[in-house]
Amino acid sequence: PASLPAVPPRDGGPGYPAVGAERPPRQGAPYGQAVAPPAAPAAPRPPPPDDDDEEEANSYDSDETTTLGALDFSLLYDQEKSSLQCAIIKAKGLKPMDSNGLADPYVKLHLLPGASKSNKLRTKTLRNTRNPVWNETLVYHGITDEDMQRKTLRISVCDEDKFGHNEFIGETRVALKKLKVNQKKNFNICLERVVPVGLALSERGKILVSLMYNTQKGGLVVGVVRCVHLAAMDANGYSDPFVKICLKPDMGKKAKQKTQIKKKTLNPEFNEEFFYDIKHSELAKKSLDISVWDYDIGKSNDYIGGCQLGITAKGERLKHWYECLKNKDKKIERWHALQNEHHVASD
Repeated sequence: PASLPAVPPRDGGPGYPAVGAERPPRQGAPYGQAVAPPAAPAAPRPPPPDDDDEEEANSYDSDETTTLGALDFSLLYDQEKSSLQCAIIKAKGLKPMDSNGLADPYVKLHLLPGASKSNKLRTKTLRNTRNPVWNETLVYHGITDEDMQRKTLRISVCDEDKFGHNEFIGETRVALKKLKVNQKKNFNICLERVVPVGLALSERGKILVSLMYNTQKGGLVVGVVRCVHLAAMDANGYSDPFVKICLKPDMGKKAKQKTQIKKKTLNPEFNEEFFYDIKHSELAKKSLDISVWDYDIGKSNDYIGGCQLGITAKGERLKHWYECLKNKDKKIERWHALQNEHHVASD
């Protein structure tokens, strides 16, 4: 085939090498590469990308002169349900990853900072397409206003490989503080190639607890509802969690109670209630120790994290206790972050 005539290199535009640089060899689809119109008949070339694609290609300066593609999604923070709803709609013009010039894409979500395995969500994989349509909604539970201020959602598009080496295509990150409470926000963004950063593993997860002072029974009802995003303690990447609660001080053996063990999960649902026979006037002097453990057969259990509610606590933990004291016979549920501090022995 006749070769193309020499073209003076352009400088600066995305997808072009700098003046004097060698043009890199073509890789994959000639997506977004500029080629001068031939003066002589040339070998047949694929049709040029349509305008939309070309614009998208040239607006993104990628390292391989191909764009990685664009992703369409929406986010909604439902304050009442303490949930973050991530609707993954579709992607367009994904970078081809397979020898057939296509990809088998799926989308993975990850809340940063956070222990990795426990807070990953993912869509199904769609086969042989560079323009997948998922229309899937993935939900994070236990998201508080505080999380919305300090967490970032990392959204990665990956290519599933039948031999198990899934390949990263591109990602985007959204600081959750950009969202308005109870208002859906739509995004359409070009994927970027970001090197994954070291993840903060200091986070231990969260627990949803309900408190109610029951005047008829004359005691405190503590509900252990569920945990989310627990740190993985076992080699299989999971934990076998259970929760212990203890009302202190001076309650003796009756103070300690524990839930059932849930096997192989980082997001266990317990829905168990415990009763403490105690006068309302005494409650102000008490504190409730809550700890989450990973059950291990034949050796001591691993501590995952805990928190303490009471008058000496701070922030949400103090507020929860105070609301319970103030509103008799009203069940009050609150999410609490687990801290990495030992309050109780693992017996």
